[in-house]
Amino acid sequence: MSSTANGKNGTWRNWGGNVCARPAREVTPASVDELAAAVRRAAEDGLKVKAVGTGHSFTSIAATDGVLIRPQLLTGIRAIDREAMTVTVEAGTPLKRLNMALAREGLSLTNMGDIMEQTVSGATSTGTHGTGRDSGSIAAQIKGLELVTADGSVLTCSEKENPEVFAAARIGLGALGIVTAITFAVEPVFLLTAREEPMPFDRVLADFEELWAENEHFEFYWFPHTGNTNTKRNNRSAGPEKPVPQLQSWFEDEFLSNGVFQVANWVGRAAPATIPAIARISSKALSARTYTDIPYKVFTSPRRVRFVEMEYGVPRAAVVEALRELKTMVDRSGLKVSFPVEVRTAPADDITLSTASGRDTAYIAVHMFQGTPYQRYFTAAERIFTAHEGRPHWGKVHTRDAEYFSRVYPRFEEFTALRDRLDPDRRFQNDYLRRVLGA
Repeated sequence: MSSTANGKNGTWRNWGGNVCARPAREVTPASVDELAAAVRRAAEDGLKVKAVGTGHSFTSIAATDGVLIRPQLLTGIRAIDREAMTVTVEAGTPLKRLNMALAREGLSLTNMGDIMEQTVSGATSTGTHGTGRDSGSIAAQIKGLELVTADGSVLTCSEKENPEVFAAARIGLGALGIVTAITFAVEPVFLLTAREEPMPFDRVLADFEELWAENEHFEFYWFPHTGNTNTKRNNRSAGPEKPVPQLQSWFEDEFLSNGVFQVANWVGRAAPATIPAIARISSKALSARTYTDIPYKVFTSPRRVRFVEMEYGVPRAAVVEALRELKTMVDRSGLKVSFPVEVRTAPADDITLSTASGRDTAYIAVHMFQGTPYQRYFTAAERIFTAHEGRPHWGKVHTRDAEYFSRVYPRFEEFTALRDRLDPDRRFQNDYLRRVLGA
């Protein structure tokens, strides 16, 4: 159980520390039947219901004053089908456990995000993604779903069974029901070679299309107040395996990326004027490196420095212009930003409210150290993103509402109509869903 998600005296807090809630009661069901019973009982008591994973969302998507369902007993692999190359897992399974269990079975997801603390249902319901030229978000790898709907019944869906539910529920925002199991497409475990190297910001922007086209997984981090980026290219490899040596890994991933970075952020929070100088040093601290390992050891990295984040998906064709505008804004604003800006991509998918629904997408994520005022920076960044018809990540800070989403998501009404059918009494409603989906 995530200690950060458990406050004292019945208060629930998210990982970023920017959202808290006081549920009327908490339930930790040990089976799908118990979960369904908890939903039915909530209805009898006139209470709303929300399931919460590890609290990695920065929005109040999981907050409720009703019944808070914790899925940590619903974990583990239910079935592996080697013929269909699928694996079915319980909804509360942390991605970390799934990745390790699959590796033991000689299997892997095709793509994943860079954090693996979340539960599979929390990660997919909010549209968690990594970066990929041809492979999409974690939700795009779903082949089947099981969910408990508002009347306490268990519904299964796939491309063949209840396809209209499948189209929406893969990224369902917790609005259509409580996901209890997910079937993912998997493949035989493979090796990735990661090539990380610094590159000037202007060169990355000039060569962006090329870098995207030539690599299966391309991403970069730009350090505000500098002209420096750190790029990462991950491509499949025939081997041999060549992991980062343990000491080097500890030094770069724990000491520099978490330890020194944490201290630098403390200094920056206490004395914002030092941030540009610190940024120049830290943007040069990480040197180039190449290593080859199994996917989850390449895609994911520990994140121990707490932050608050906003991320928007913009059309891929607009990303270079949006980044130039972002840099100009930071340079002129007098803002002091100690966290790098992360840029990733995803191919168009067919999920109703996926940030990549129907369009090739590039993601721009802005972060602020936990406890630092972020409103001014995020508001200015959001103005740039929305001018490019950006779609905010459902689990990250944004100020958009249903009226905006109905303009940037062509299939928005398809989702709300399905919600009317599956949850007419709004059993799964909360303030966040009222804002983003309408009452």
